Amino acid sequence: MTVPNQAIAAKIFHWVNIVSVFIMLTSGLQIYNANPVFGGRGGLHIPPIFTLGGWLAGGRHWHFAAMWFFSLNLLWYGMYVLITRRWRHRFVGDKDFKALQKSRNQKRLIYAWHRIVYTSIIPILLLALLTGLGMYKPAQLPWIVDLFGSWQALRIVHFASVPLLIVFAIAHYWLGKQAGGEKLTESMFW
Repeated sequence: MTVPNQAIAAKIFHWVNIVSVFIMLTSGLQIYNANPVFGGRGGLHIPPIFTLGGWLAGGRHWHFAAMWFFSLNLLWYGMYVLITRRWRHRFVGDKDFKALQKSRNQKRLIYAWHRIVYTSIIPILLLALLTGLGMYKPAQLPWIVDLFGSWQALRIVHFASVPLLIVFAIAHYWLGKQAGGEKLTESMFW
């Protein structure tokens, strides 16, 4: 089986995502420690080894810096996908849903599921970015807070986007490995 040689742009995109998500996750846990979403100040406390920033302001600085890299990387990747027309092969289409209903070809089913999972990350990321912006600038963007009903609801939705992102990453990796083996997944990074 020949393994496709991934474009350097895709490799850069994946690396920037991994680094920025790791920074956002660990700094987000530092922010969480300052005022846990669940249980207030008496809620679950994350050990410092899993956090970044040292204190609330430090966590926020790291979190927002990584958020800008992440957001700009997504914008760049979106433009790249549109310009190169890779969207035709990356995102779910009618044929994928039909394949799930009728196909017995295991490879075709894996590709269909992969495109469905890949497409599902778009609303998850938009939700994470929207709720994050609402918390970052509540005075300038009060309509975002209002959209979710309250500050606490906004925080809960933002916090919930983290496990969704982790589930996506695991499914994306697993389906990629099923579609093309270890060599395909490695080609996205090296």
